[in-house]
Amino acid sequence: MRSQGTDRVDWIIGDLADRQQGVVASWQLLAAGISADAIFRRVERGLLRPIHRGVYMVGHRAEALYARQMAAVLACGRAAAVSHRSAAAMMGFLPYPARANVWITQARGDHRKRPGIRVHAVRVLRPREVGRLAGVPLTSPARTLLDLAAVVTGEQLERAVAEALVSRRVSTAELREQLQVDRGRRGAGRLRRLLDLEAEPAFTRSEAERRFLRLVRGAGLPQPLANVRVGSMEVDFLWPHQRVVVEIDGRAYHSGSRAFERDRARDNELQLRDYIVLRFTWSQLTRRAPLVRDRVHHALQRRGGP
Repeated sequence: MRSQGTDRVDWIIGDLADRQQGVVASWQLLAAGISADAIFRRVERGLLRPIHRGVYMVGHRAEALYARQMAAVLACGRAAAVSHRSAAAMMGFLPYPARANVWITQARGDHRKRPGIRVHAVRVLRPREVGRLAGVPLTSPARTLLDLAAVVTGEQLERAVAEALVSRRVSTAELREQLQVDRGRRGAGRLRRLLDLEAEPAFTRSEAERRFLRLVRGAGLPQPLANVRVGSMEVDFLWPHQRVVVEIDGRAYHSGSRAFERDRARDNELQLRDYIVLRFTWSQLTRRAPLVRDRVHHALQRRGGP
């Protein structure tokens, strides 16, 4: 027959695990009054399954959705939170492989390397920069995007910011406030430049077409067809004989993942039909016109055009 003490210990462990994606840490159990010997006995019996040193999955239940992220946080101690690419994936800003290393930001404690965890050590992690998702501590959307700016490509950052703004998890004002507090941090300049594009006036389709056609004429390139169909798709500009397509993208913030995925599917379909597809942004048309001109010229030359 189970003793009262054993029942109480198991209840404490189960209650804690239910709030933490099925994961507990030895430092939590010790703080709750459970002895090291009681923890050891449950590990021996398989009731506590080690994930990291001093961190356990409780019982034989299936791994919860964010169990790996929760386990990584607990392994790094009280002043830790899921961050960077892992936090972005949890919030739906950017894909990240489910079994890849968990990114953790840790303000204090033991910063040693741990298998399956990528630790980013900082002097301080402000309370307003940490929230919870399904019970898992993770960095705030604004802090996450600033962290991402230092470790992902420009296209990935643009996509993540678009997702965050379209889903209303963060506002432009909140991002600028984060940049003001952390103006000297790595990645701050990249994120600020991306936000500055939002301050530019919106453009209509006709304005983009006129600007692009002026650029084409000024470079002495042949005139493309505008807003024509290729199969079931309408494209912005087409050189039919050279099979070159140019698409002009609006600011990423006004699209989100559905438009992003749709555009990439269209590009893939056109490329399978042996079209060269070039995409340019309004910023590139206005700020990097020589680059746009040269890429169009090169694409036409590859297909035998002037």
